[in-house]
Amino acid sequence: MAQLIKLQNYITRYEWDIYRYPSQFIRLKQDNWKKLQYLWQNQEEMQLPESEEETSKKNKWKFFAKKHQADLAEKPRVEDNLPNSEKELKRYFLDHLLPFQFKWATSTISNVSFVEKKYYTDKTLQYFLQRFPDTFLLMYYPIFEIRNAPVETEIILITPIGIDIIYLLEETPDTIISATEERSWTFETNNKVTKKLSPIFALKRTEKIVRGILDKYEIDFPIEKIVLSRTNIINFLSEPYKTRIIGKKDYENWFKVKRSLSSPLKSNQLKGAEALLKHCQSTYVKRPEWLEEEDNGFIINEEES
Repeated sequence: MAQLIKLQNYITRYEWDIYRYPSQFIRLKQDNWKKLQYLWQNQEEMQLPESEEETSKKNKWKFFAKKHQADLAEKPRVEDNLPNSEKELKRYFLDHLLPFQFKWATSTISNVSFVEKKYYTDKTLQYFLQRFPDTFLLMYYPIFEIRNAPVETEIILITPIGIDIIYLLEETPDTIISATEERSWTFETNNKVTKKLSPIFALKRTEKIVRGILDKYEIDFPIEKIVLSRTNIINFLSEPYKTRIIGKKDYENWFKVKRSLSSPLKSNQLKGAEALLKHCQSTYVKRPEWLEEEDNGFIINEEES
């Protein structure tokens, strides 16, 4: 599960200490998975009267389901249904990690940001978080402060071996996209052709910001620009300089390569993430004294929160 280190312009715990939270998240995730898996594997051994047994099982499945009234209006309701297979269990586990991820990406111990509700159900955001390795650090359309002006950028995925700047380009499945070297790309749907501004401009703008920040801190880390479409064929004669075009036909192979990357967190990766976070905009308020600290059922010691 990739880690959400920056969401738009919300304050994040990762900007407070990038060297602590990524490794802590990985350790906590592994510990909680082992505990949940043990409960699931041993549920058949429980020898209790039927009604009491059912109550006990449901209590165990509230492992991730601790809810405060304030959360109910913002986050999806957690169901008590027991997964029937380990595959379903993994899905259950990942789904219940999302609120924990959002918490770390929108608050610190003393400050909190007000989050738009749309992000809790954003399928694209869930895709990037749930389908990539734990050592991938995600900045989801971060807003940078450039010469005292806010600039929204594209998706930034910081992996142990480099930074991917991703422009997600997804139209209706029957649309065929043609990439050109001109300012506009063509989109053909049912023999109707339209033109839209090439995504290369947005990628170059984000790359210029990222490269400028890395250079400022003398961090040498590869950057790759990617136009990504999981739903559409993208035709092109040649790829732009230092840019990959991944359409529907190439997506599965690209995805498998990313998923198969087995590498621990790297020093340059964390240095790069720290530098980028320093130049991101953060909008937040002080936590009210009465606001209790809770972690959506994720088992965590108070000193680790």
